[in-house]
Amino acid sequence: MIGIELTPEHPVRRIADLGERAEANGFDTAFCSSHYNNRDPLLALDRIARRTDSIRVGPGVANPYETHPVTLASRVATLQEASGGRAVFGIGAGDRSTLENLGYDHDRPLRRVLEAFKVAEDLFAGERVDHDGTFRAHDAGLNFDVEGSIPIYVGAQGPHMIRMAAKHADGVLLNGSHPRDFAWAAEQVEAGLDERPDERGAFDFAAYASVSVARDGDAAREAARPPVAFIAAGAAPPVLDRHGIDRERAETIGTHISAGEFEAAFGAVTEEMTEAFCIAGTPEEVTERIDAVLRHADSFVAGSPLGPDLDEAIRLAGSALRHRSDRA
Repeated sequence: MIGIELTPEHPVRRIADLGERAEANGFDTAFCSSHYNNRDPLLALDRIARRTDSIRVGPGVANPYETHPVTLASRVATLQEASGGRAVFGIGAGDRSTLENLGYDHDRPLRRVLEAFKVAEDLFAGERVDHDGTFRAHDAGLNFDVEGSIPIYVGAQGPHMIRMAAKHADGVLLNGSHPRDFAWAAEQVEAGLDERPDERGAFDFAAYASVSVARDGDAAREAARPPVAFIAAGAAPPVLDRHGIDRERAETIGTHISAGEFEAAFGAVTEEMTEAFCIAGTPEEVTERIDAVLRHADSFVAGSPLGPDLDEAIRLAGSALRHRSDRA
């Protein structure tokens, strides 16, 4: 997979333009990030599908807290129909800070994600579902057929979620940008694959990395501040410790984000955080970092912010990934 994440902080028409540009520059999968304070990702994905021919489309990633898992499965199945069989189901536990804004307890995230996509698989297969676990469903089913298969990718960062994905899903979207994280994550993937049933088939270990690329490396690093702030705020303590990042500073950033104080949050981002949580710099620097990540992962998704100039960033990132694929 050569994937891209498009954030619907921009108008839907603009996201459709970027999706079309991404396909033209060699990307084969487009994810739209899913946060309540941005535009609806599935609507944006539908617009991308209308403007493209082959690129796969999916939420990156939806969570089973804000939307009932059966309803979420129905929406993804609708995207499969609307896109002519190109849907990908990216699902994860969601961002703790934004879920708190909506009054959701981030309870039992691994179990909830697993149950949500297992129920979705049954619904996609035309089955009716009874479920009583982290959520309830009684005699639930879809009133339309789902043609083709919908790959399920689990967004993950912690060891248990990674292992669960390797055992049960079609792929994992590892939320990280530093080779050190992927070397560690590869061990978790292997542990999960040891328990993977043969009938699950192949598994895709995908790097879901924040990328900011521009001819001006400093401009690329400055553009990386917003996503790095969100990543640092949501990072587990072991991840922060792995990169020598001050826990209190990361917690302060999270407090600013929860309060809507985004300028303060972005201003608190350090160089160490950018190095740990984003592949940022010139095309040459970004290519080198992508190469280092792909020594451990199977495929790559270039995530937000992409760069100070989105159109140029898509071209530069696509070129870096295509050339790397050609060399491989």
